[in-house]
Amino acid sequence: MAVARRRRIAWGLRAVALMALLTYLVGRHAARSGGLVELELWFHRPVLLVGSAVVLVLISVVVELEFRTPESQIGLAGALVALVFLGVPLALSTLVTTDEGVQTRREAAPDHPDRVLAFTDVADSIDPVYRVELLTGSGWSARHWGLGPWTDGEGLVRAEWSGPDRITVTLEKEVRVFTVDEAGRPGGPSVTPRHR
Repeated sequence: MAVARRRRIAWGLRAVALMALLTYLVGRHAARSGGLVELELWFHRPVLLVGSAVVLVLISVVVELEFRTPESQIGLAGALVALVFLGVPLALSTLVTTDEGVQTRREAAPDHPDRVLAFTDVADSIDPVYRVELLTGSGWSARHWGLGPWTDGEGLVRAEWSGPDRITVTLEKEVRVFTVDEAGRPGGPSVTPRHR
């Protein structure tokens, strides 16, 4: 009876771990260009969700095993070693790759308050790295479209609305113009060399 109960608890914990992992995957998908802003804000939490899944799986292994046999003790030691060698680097890599940054400026489009250029400093160092995004819509239907990350070394001079449906990004050596369609989606840039 106790073995069946432990097994049910262990599989329940694994189901919760799977739900945490699936939730993270929804947030990761929303973090791509064109993804939903609110889903990214709520669910793109790799450390919290992936870490919780790993911990829940480990707890489920501990709950399910009976530690009176040498095989179960060796199995637990193996699981702990695997957790240390696989889980810790994974957790550290997710900490390093998160680039939420600090939003430095927002600029609404002329005649389109539901279209906003957002400038975010995502640098891990002193030198700024600016991620420029177009935010369209509002509430749960709001989407974000990445226009590109640029450093001061790459010569980002300015990014601005040059019309109600046109964004101009001026770099030291070139000018990129993005045209926004009626659905609020930016097209590929037309690039021209910059004359000084």
